Amino acid sequence: MSSSVDEKGGGSDNPHNDSISVYERPKGLRGVYYHPITQVVMVAFVCFLCPGMFNALTGLGGGGQFNPTTSANSTCAVYATYAFFAFFSGTVNNKIGAKRTLLFGTLGYALYVGSYLAMNIHPDAGWFVVTSGALLGVTAAFLWTAQGSMMLSYCTEAQKGVFICIFWAIFNMGAVVGAAVSFGQNINSTNNSVSNGTYVGILILTILGVTIPLLMADPDKMIRTDGTKVAMPRHPSWKSEFYGLWVAIITDPMILLLFPMFFASNYFYTWQFNDYNSALFNIRARSLNNLMYWFSQIIGSGMIGVILDSKRFRRRVRAFTGWGILLVMTFAVHIWAYYYQRTYTRASVPPDSQKMDIYDPRYPAHVWLMIFYGLLDAMWQTTSFWLIGAMSNDTNKLAIYSGFYHSIQSAGAAVVWRMDAIGVPYMNIFLSTWCLVVAGLVFCFPMIYLRIKDTTVLEDEGLMQRDQGIDHMKAKGMIESEVEIS
Repeated sequence: MSSSVDEKGGGSDNPHNDSISVYERPKGLRGVYYHPITQVVMVAFVCFLCPGMFNALTGLGGGGQFNPTTSANSTCAVYATYAFFAFFSGTVNNKIGAKRTLLFGTLGYALYVGSYLAMNIHPDAGWFVVTSGALLGVTAAFLWTAQGSMMLSYCTEAQKGVFICIFWAIFNMGAVVGAAVSFGQNINSTNNSVSNGTYVGILILTILGVTIPLLMADPDKMIRTDGTKVAMPRHPSWKSEFYGLWVAIITDPMILLLFPMFFASNYFYTWQFNDYNSALFNIRARSLNNLMYWFSQIIGSGMIGVILDSKRFRRRVRAFTGWGILLVMTFAVHIWAYYYQRTYTRASVPPDSQKMDIYDPRYPAHVWLMIFYGLLDAMWQTTSFWLIGAMSNDTNKLAIYSGFYHSIQSAGAAVVWRMDAIGVPYMNIFLSTWCLVVAGLVFCFPMIYLRIKDTTVLEDEGLMQRDQGIDHMKAKGMIESEVEIS
């Protein structure tokens, strides 16, 4: 399907001129299909049906199982392989294109959900769950890198917070739907594990998610709402692309200050889901907690998205405001959680103990903590992506940064899920989580102060400068060859 557009400002062979050319957007249904919001919504629904269902399963604590140890080992395998492959997934994305990368990324989710169904039927199938987790980590690395590249490159600078907000709301609706399926299936159950029907319902939804990338537009045919064209994917040699990883860091070392924030961004899930939700509640309460957690994420992403894209303030002011909100939320939520954590240990709440139900008089206060954790999580992830987007407008550089983000956050998750699997005390995991989140904010502050500007300029685009230099050398070589021939 070709996208024919007319350039308003006239063509140019100069790459510097091309970068500011304005194109006429398609009209009618074609314009709707090729609209950046339409494509971001489609990306969001891919994540709604695949990672969203994964989140719904993980949010139950122990993957909905009676004993959370197998699930913890499997989740550790997910993030261990994810951490390795995500570091290079930006390079793969630049080589084969975001659409193909996204399609490949969807393939592991149905296998993963199916492995839990298999273990529910055959209790000795724990090895299958762990193996499926390792395979999911490989494919998920590519899915999230493609998602980050498309979401951040399809929008203008002024729209980045809104696009992230739209994506985050739809994506988290997937976890809400998955959690609602679980709650509906287990509303009359006071057991500590879910039924087969829960896994079947989630499995069907993940399979549907594989089909959406096949229906999406090619990124090189996309035009932003301001008439600028999304940068065509460069297809240099593998050697050049791996060199791009080094160039991205050397030309913009401030990205290193975001690494602690990235590391913490999936670290806190372990305590929330396994060491709080699974440890204290029966399956009915766990399902409702899960539903409220993911629903609150929709609200949280909307709240922080409005602030980060407010036209009333300069971008630097918005960045500092977002940082301040995260700081307040971090301490408020963790002080609250500490009040509960000090009342129980692994020994005091074994898997076969009587768990808290939704009719317990203590339950309302406990579910509100899950709601506020959901708000904090959404604000943290949205702000992290917004900061990445504020550092660059280069599609390929954003893909590399997105790969960094997911690689480092997955390394953190792999560490803490393994800690949980081997029985590290709940309090130790909780305190390490709190300290890491605070460290992420501390390191992030100088990056915002020194690096975030009110607009992104070409001097900040190390990869663009590299490629323009290559194009200039090629053009110069062609001219010299023509002169020699003549």
